[in-house]
Amino acid sequence: MANNSDVNLTDKLFALLLYLLPHHLLSQLVYWITRCEWEPLKNTLIRQAIKLYHIDMSAAAEPDPAAYRCFNAFFTRSLRAGARPLAAGDNSVLSPVDGAVSQSGRIVDGRIFQAKGIDYSLEELLGGDRSLAEAFEDGSFATIYLSPRDYHRIHIPLAGRLTRMLHIPGRLFSVSPSTTRTVPRLFSRNERVVNLFETDAGPMAVIMVGAIFVASIDTVWAGSVAPRSRSIRSWSYECGSSVEPIIFERGAEIGRFNMGSTVVLLFGKDAVEWSAAMTPDATLEMGQAIGNITLMEY
Repeated sequence: MANNSDVNLTDKLFALLLYLLPHHLLSQLVYWITRCEWEPLKNTLIRQAIKLYHIDMSAAAEPDPAAYRCFNAFFTRSLRAGARPLAAGDNSVLSPVDGAVSQSGRIVDGRIFQAKGIDYSLEELLGGDRSLAEAFEDGSFATIYLSPRDYHRIHIPLAGRLTRMLHIPGRLFSVSPSTTRTVPRLFSRNERVVNLFETDAGPMAVIMVGAIFVASIDTVWAGSVAPRSRSIRSWSYECGSSVEPIIFERGAEIGRFNMGSTVVLLFGKDAVEWSAAMTPDATLEMGQAIGNITLMEY
C-alpha cells in the first residue's frame, strides 16, 4: 500500500478489496450485461445511471434514453453537433476527453507523479520499451480521469499521424481518485492501449488505461483492442508499412472506453506547456485548451 498520511481507512480497505477481486471475470460479466438488448433491463440500467450520476442528456446526439439499443450504446453515446467546440489556435493542445485532472506536470528522472507519495516508471508505462521511453524523457504528462457521468469518447489533442499502437495486458484496478491515492504504480499495472502519434510538437502518446468493469477499449482504426494474450502486442503504422497512413485532424475521435477509465497524455521535452487549468481535480471538457505547443517540429 502507499505510504500516504492523507489516505483514509476507507480508501485502504477499498484498495485491499480490489486486490482480492477477479478483475477480468467481473469485467467480462459487465461486458455481457451492458450489451443486453432486453428492454426492461437496459432501460432500467440507463434510467438509474442518469439519476445516480446526474447525466446531462441534452448534450447527447440522441437525448431519448429509451432509444439506445443497450446500456453500452448509451454509455458511449455521441454528442450533438456543437456540444464541444474546439479551442481556437493550432498551437492549443486540446483536452482529449471530458473528465477531471488527476495530475499533470513534468516527467522527472523517468518517473511520473501519480499521487502524494506515489510515482511510477515511464518505461514500465510503455511496456518496458526503453527506446520508446527515451522519446518522452524529461517531457510532460497529464492524467485525466473519466467518471461514469462523463462523455466516453476520446479525441486527439493535436493533428497527428498514427505511428504505432501497443496493447499491454495487466490488472484492472479501479482508477477512481481513492485508488489513485492508494494503489502503487496503478497506471503502469492496469491493462492499457498505447497510441503513438507524430505531431507538430513531436511524438505524442495517448494512453487509454483500462479499469475494473472496462471490458474493452476501442480505437477507430482497429475496433475493439483486447487480445486474449499475456504478452505485449504491437502494431506498426509507420510510413512504408503495408497500411495506408492514418492521419487525424485536430479534435477528431480516435477511440472510446466501454465503461469508465483514464487517459494519460505524454509529450517530449520542452514540447508543450500546460495551462493554469491543469490543476488536480479541475474539470475539463473535450476540446478545451489544456496547454500550448512550445516546440514546433517541421
